[in-house]
Amino acid sequence: MPILKLKPACKDYLWGGERLRGEYRVRSDCHPLAEAWMLSCHPDGPSLIQGGPWDGKSLPEYLAQTPAALGSRGAAFAQFPILIKFIDAAGDLSIQVHPSDEYAFAHEGGQQGKTEAWYILDAQPGARLYHGFQGRPSREEVEQAVADGTLTGLLRSVEVHKGDLFFIPSGTVHAIGAGILLAEIQQNSNLTYRLFDYGRLGADGKPRQLHVDKALAVMDRCPPRVDEDFGGHLVRCKYFTTDRLEGDFTAQCGPASFHSLLVLEGEGTLTQGGETLPIGQGDSLFLPADSGEYTVTGSCVLLRTTAGEE
Repeated sequence: MPILKLKPACKDYLWGGERLRGEYRVRSDCHPLAEAWMLSCHPDGPSLIQGGPWDGKSLPEYLAQTPAALGSRGAAFAQFPILIKFIDAAGDLSIQVHPSDEYAFAHEGGQQGKTEAWYILDAQPGARLYHGFQGRPSREEVEQAVADGTLTGLLRSVEVHKGDLFFIPSGTVHAIGAGILLAEIQQNSNLTYRLFDYGRLGADGKPRQLHVDKALAVMDRCPPRVDEDFGGHLVRCKYFTTDRLEGDFTAQCGPASFHSLLVLEGEGTLTQGGETLPIGQGDSLFLPADSGEYTVTGSCVLLRTTAGEE
C-alpha cells in the first residue's frame, strides 16, 4: 500500500491570517488563509492526493476503492471519523459550541457531532482563548448575557503558550482568540452553533448567522475538566488518539487503524515498505491500515493520529 501525501482544502474565513502559507507551505488562493484541512473526507472540503497512482483523486475516492485502508477501528464508524486542521487566527473566532452525536443525528440530518482537541503551535504574547464557563450559570443567565453582549464575562479565559493542549468535548462553549496558531484534531463534522460574534459582518456585509437556541440546547454549563488522563497520549477519546513524536522513531501501522502524520516542525524522511519520501513542515501523510512498519528520521516534530482509542 502506498504512502499518501495529502493536499489540504482551505478556507478564507474573515478572522484568518497568512501564516499557513509562509510557514507551513500551504498553497492556496484564499486570502485570508484561515484554515487548512490537512486530513479531510468531509464534503465541505476533502483532501486531495498528491503524487503516485492516486494523484489528483480525493481521499474519499481512495477510501471508497480501498476500504480496508480504514482499519477495523476506522471502519467501525458510520462515517470517516476524523478531520485535522491547521488554524491561523489573526482575529477572534466567534464564541461557539458543537453538538453531540445524539443531538446532531436527531436535528442535523444524520450528521456527526463534534468533539475536538487543540494543540497550540504558536501564540503571540498574551494571546488567550475561551474554554468553557468559569462557574455554573443557569440557562437564563447565559441567554441574558448573549442578549446584552456580556457573555465573555461568564467564560473561562486562558492565556496560551506553544505546546498547550485543550480537549473540547461536544457541548463545551469555546473560542480561539487572536494571535493563536494551532492544530485541531476533531470529529469529521462541520457543525458549529454560534452564540456571539462581536457584531461582525460577513463577506456579504450582513451580520453572520447566530444559532442561539440550538447552542443553549446543547451546551454544558459546568466548568470544563482540566485534569483529563489520556493514558500517556497527547489526547485520547473514543473518536481519535493523537501522539506528539519527535526525532527518529520506528512504528507499526497495524490492522486496527490508518495513521495520519502531520509534520509540525523540521524536516526528515519517511520510509515504509521500500518507499522513501522526504517530509517537512506542513506535510500531511496518510498511511493505510495494516501497511506495516515505518521509520521517520530527521529533525521532525509531528502529530500521529489514529481512529478511536488506542
